[in-house]
Amino acid sequence: MYDSVAVVGATGAVGTLIRRLLEERKFPYKKMKFIASKRSAGKKIPFNGTEITVEELCPEAFDGVDLVIASTPDDTARDFVPEARKRVKVIVDESGYWRMNEEVPLVIPEVNAEDIRKHKGLISSPNCSTTQLVVALKPLHDYGTVKRVVVSTYQATSGAGLAGTRDLINGTKADLEGKPYQNETFPYTIAFNCIPQIGSEKHDGYTSEELKLLYETRKILGDDSILVCPTAVRVPVSNCHSESVLVETEKKISVEKARELFAQMPGVVVVDDLAKKQYPMPCNCHDTDEVYVGRIREDLSSPNGLAFWVVSDNLRKGAATNAVQIAEWIQKNL
Repeated sequence: MYDSVAVVGATGAVGTLIRRLLEERKFPYKKMKFIASKRSAGKKIPFNGTEITVEELCPEAFDGVDLVIASTPDDTARDFVPEARKRVKVIVDESGYWRMNEEVPLVIPEVNAEDIRKHKGLISSPNCSTTQLVVALKPLHDYGTVKRVVVSTYQATSGAGLAGTRDLINGTKADLEGKPYQNETFPYTIAFNCIPQIGSEKHDGYTSEELKLLYETRKILGDDSILVCPTAVRVPVSNCHSESVLVETEKKISVEKARELFAQMPGVVVVDDLAKKQYPMPCNCHDTDEVYVGRIREDLSSPNGLAFWVVSDNLRKGAATNAVQIAEWIQKNL
């Protein structure tokens, strides 16, 4: 049981949602602290019938804290985590900086919660697009062993933060009115457009966002033999990431069996009736915690291939909810 809890990055988009989830899910605590940048320090935030004053992020802010849930940029996590670990029992970190560190468990509670027991004071929550992909892959991997994944992600502007959403809204208004607009975040207009680059250029023409899908998937599932070919695209959708997934398994999985496996997987909802035009869409998945799977069909080009479509709220299950679920597991089991 951890009595003193701190939310780092408490005023950001994900941090705001973490605060809301801690209230809604009645997360147990005796003392709550909100920590953010100097710009937000001093701000008073209502929480569970009281007001909490935001403290500036610095080593001393973690004095007396047991559990931290953090959502910050990578460079911020790089700098604050080592100092915080000297004072805090356990940190659940949303940033990408520590995910591939061999000593840091990378956890989706529905998939590999037991890895939390291996923590040395720090647990990472995966990238949002990885989370929904791996939740869907888990039952297929357990039953038929996933050998290869071809995944294309269609990622909402909320994944780029509040400025990304402003680029979508304000850029769309400007486009409709025939006015110029200066983007805050994206290199090109996102209004009525798709941008086939998320993250920086990395190995052999792949981007940093795409390689997360490769390396994080392998780490979470504990299988470095899984082959992943990823493509990440930013699309003019405000929230909820969508993914087109093609999986090849060692053991053939029929469509009927896949539906059964998905339906039995905690956190997965099957929406799959093409004749009735029923399938997951971002507009129907917003502000929910589940991973929605549909368009399940056999691969026409491979005897052991299965294709499907996945949608999930990238701010909730892809970020805030997963981190809170990790914290809840710690409270109950450690």
